[in-house]
Amino acid sequence: MSDTTPIPDRIAACRLCADRFAATETAHAPAPVVWFRPGARVIVASQAPGMRAHNSGKPFDDPSGVRLREWMGVNDETFWNRDKVAIVPMGFCFPGYDRAGGDIPPPRLCAATWREAALAHVGPVRVTLLIGGYAQDWHLGRGRVTDRVRDWESLAPGIFCLPHPSWRNTAWLKKHPWFATDTLPALRAAIREALT
Repeated sequence: MSDTTPIPDRIAACRLCADRFAATETAHAPAPVVWFRPGARVIVASQAPGMRAHNSGKPFDDPSGVRLREWMGVNDETFWNRDKVAIVPMGFCFPGYDRAGGDIPPPRLCAATWREAALAHVGPVRVTLLIGGYAQDWHLGRGRVTDRVRDWESLAPGIFCLPHPSWRNTAWLKKHPWFATDTLPALRAAIREALT
């Protein structure tokens, strides 16, 4: 594929991790989930697609996506409108499960190969959501997710660090009620303004 091929098409055709994914418990082939275009107003920088997104080709097409859209205060139509929201994960493919059934981290090779070009393709945005430690570490350097989420005011309104919206983080959400009372209203206000 030539360098003149649009970056979304180049990512969609990527098979760099084929051997790695074939060796996982899921033994799957790469299926990059590419969901961005120039001019979006919000970037969702997340970890990697899950199995449902791998099967559907649609990012956050699962209960964690329902929770994320609730956090953002947007409906499905707005969230999946690529002119409004760009979804640029650290890994574009579902990385697979380990032997214990846990998610394997996104391969670093994916971000090293595609991330800067994907972000440049989208261009400047009004709000960036950094979801989970992998995205936060890439954009901000090493740190703790809880500390970053708690310190939302230092980066807002342009950047919000969020925990992953997975059901696995329900205990975290209960332990940190300030996330719902302080962070989410500010996040929703920033998203509303960015999308108008």
